[in-house]
Amino acid sequence: MLLPLSRIPELSPNRQAFPLIKEFLNRSELLQIKVHKQNGVTVIDCGVNVEGSWDAGILFAAVCLGGLAQVKLQWMDFDGLRWPSVEVVTDHPVRACMASQYAGWPIKLGRGVTMGSGPACAIVHKGSLFRMLGYEDHSETAIICLEGRELPSDEVIQHILQECHCDPRNLYILVAPTASLVGSVQVAARALETALFKIRRLGYDLGNIISGWGVCPIPPVARDTRSALGRTNDAIFYGSSVLCNLRDDDETLEHLVKQVPSCFTRGYGNAYMEAQTTSNNFFNIDPDQFTPAEIWLCNLNSGRSFHAGSLRPDILRRSFELETNSCI
Repeated sequence: MLLPLSRIPELSPNRQAFPLIKEFLNRSELLQIKVHKQNGVTVIDCGVNVEGSWDAGILFAAVCLGGLAQVKLQWMDFDGLRWPSVEVVTDHPVRACMASQYAGWPIKLGRGVTMGSGPACAIVHKGSLFRMLGYEDHSETAIICLEGRELPSDEVIQHILQECHCDPRNLYILVAPTASLVGSVQVAARALETALFKIRRLGYDLGNIISGWGVCPIPPVARDTRSALGRTNDAIFYGSSVLCNLRDDDETLEHLVKQVPSCFTRGYGNAYMEAQTTSNNFFNIDPDQFTPAEIWLCNLNSGRSFHAGSLRPDILRRSFELETNSCI
């Protein structure tokens, strides 16, 4: 179902995120990131050739969300496992998560393909998602986030410039590998996005969702991309909790909530690396894997709330390779 434009606030994710870009530029040494110019474009390395930092991870995630969400770090108890987590809260869930954060722009980066996400996606508006949203950002400033092990080549930069139709001076490219501190934070910050992605796949009208809140454990930095991909997916699949405020009828939400969490998907019960050890298509992830561990749907019309799913700290411990020693 198409979302009427009138039901999506007219906010530009590129303009909203630009103050966060200024923080990257002004605090590069403190954030342990590297800023450089390439063909007139500003490229911000958040983990390829630098260490990165917790603060850089928060900023990266906030930029990816188009400056339309609060992002913060805290310790959480995941059903008995105390572990650092990232929390995302937004009153503009569709605009922040689906029109900006959603990684739906495939870009060839070196020898492989990376998925572009962030505010620039609302300018390029590729695919059925933006036809559904009925929205396009006309900002002169374009900001794109890339999850990859390499900085963009000149060819990639020219491609992005052409797609965004912007002056090189107004394009900002952020890059962080999955196997990096910033990568761990920014992927974990996608718990709410994955819930909306799954809800949309179920054919539900996202226009009914008023606000959203997600929390997810931050995986420890993995030794390589393959391991990092497994850990980040497990963090969301087995450790994330999402709450959405909606306006709908109770019967619809009671039926919907039972279809969203990971426990209702194929392959549930194994850490991602365990399930994929014999697969030749490790990076071709089943779309149903993009879903949170548990979800609350709170109906603002009736005051009733509906819950489904559960956390699996046992699988998180295996995935994160955690070894603990008791003091007793």
